Parts: sequence; C-alpha cells; structure tokens
Amino acid sequence: MASWLRVLASRTGSAVPRICSARQIHGAGEEVRLNRLQGAHQGVAEVVMNRPAARNALGTTFVNQMSSVVDGLRHDDQLRVVLFKSELQGVFCAGADLKERAQMDPSEVELFVHGLRALMSEIAQLPMPTIAAMDGYALGGGLELALACDIRTAGGTQRLPRTIGLSQAKELIFTGRQIDGQRAAALGLVNKAVAQNDAGDAAYREALLLASEILPQVSCGPTPLKGTQVGLRTDPVHSPQAPVAVRMAKRALTGGSQVRVTGGRGGRLVA
Repeated sequence: MASWLRVLASRTGSAVPRICSARQIHGAGEEVRLNRLQGAHQGVAEVVMNRPAARNALGTTFVNQMSSVVDGLRHDDQLRVVLFKSELQGVFCAGADLKERAQMDPSEVELFVHGLRALMSEIAQLPMPTIAAMDGYALGGGLELALACDIRTAGGTQRLPRTIGLSQAKELIFTGRQIDGQRAAALGLVNKAVAQNDAGDAAYREALLLASEILPQVSCGPTPLKGTQVGLRTDPVHSPQAPVAVRMAKRALTGGSQVRVTGGRGGRLVA
C-alpha cells in the first residue's frame, strides 16, 4: 500500500484559537484551500492541503490557513460532508515543520503547539461528518489531523488510544513504527484501506463514495402528483430531515463516546 502512518509524541497544553493575525494569513501563499463540489456531489466540500515544498508540514501559515477554513465551515448549513485531502501524491501530511520550529524560541513553540491543538479540536467539533482521504504518509501531527476526522480512508494523541486501544497506541508511539494501510485497517485506525491506483488518489475516491452515501437520502418511489389521484412522479425528492438527523447523530455519538480531550494531561501526539 502507498499509505503509511507514523506517530510521534509531543507535550500537552491548553488550546488557543490562532497563532498569528488575519493579515498574516491572507498575505501568505495559499497552502490550504476550500473546494465546494457541484452536481451529484453538491453539499460536499474539500479542504485541500497543498504545501509541496514541505510535504504539507504543519507550519504557522499552514495551520492558520487551515484554522480559517475550518472556522468558516462551522456555521455553513449548506454543507453535508467535508473531506480533507492532499494535493500532493504520496503525502497526506508530514507532521510538524521542524525546520520552522527550530527557529522559534520556547514561548513561540508553546504558542504554536497550543494553536495546533486548537485546530485539531476545531476539526473534531465540526457539526457535519468529516472524512480524511489519506493517499500517502500521515506523520505525527498529520495522523492527529486524520484522527480528528470522523472517518478515515487509506490507499498521537488522546485520540489514538481512543481509536485503537491504549496498548496498541503505546506500541506505535514508543517505537515510532510505520504501518501500511492494510495494517491500519486491521487495527481500526482507518475505516477502509483500498489498493492504490495509478493516479494515486484511491483513498480520495473511496472517501467520495462514502460522502455520496452520507448526502441527503433521495426518494425515487412513486409519489402522487398535486391535484390528481392517479398521476405519479418518479423524480428524486430530497429529504430535508436527513442533514439534520446526521448532524444530531454525530453530536450524540461524539458526546457519548469521548472523554474530555482539551486540557488533558499525558501523552498527546500532535507533532
């Protein structure tokens, strides 16, 4: 499989909303963008990561742009599903930008780590279902980003033990072992592992199929036409309850299964 996962340990701390100002965000190059799909996939949005020079490493600009995009999704009632994907073949997210971090003083590092944790919490708290399409390496904070999503397809953290169990999480964290998509699926780390295709986007295509299933249900059965007792209609009729039901289900499932993550102590793998 072309998808590989690796986890690295980091310190804990409280979350802060941003690392730099909005002016700095908009003045930088576009490393994260939002793509709204149309046609049969209307209601699906893609958060596209594209930082080729650093293999989508989590630098200050990248994290702030991602936070800005995620913040704009929170109150968007038109969205049904959000996909997180990489524009780079063979890489989902390479984790922390260690070169940039080496230039920071201790207070700047602490601020950055807090902002990174805040971003992961923001992703996890989005009201609509989220899917990480992992067509490549997900290292450290990149795996944390994927774990913040509801569903993961592949071709640390307090979230890692919750997903695969404490013992397995410790083994991956302590050894820094890399695993492929099939092993990740066997551990329950990803929902589906699919054979990679020539385009290198098999996980994305699988994620898109899942998103299509989550979109509002359609009824194509016979429905009486208005003003007649015998006329029938067979055109699709969207159910307005479906999106609300899905969001309520996510809220109930998340609230019922999670232990408090923010502000927790112990091993948290964010970079």
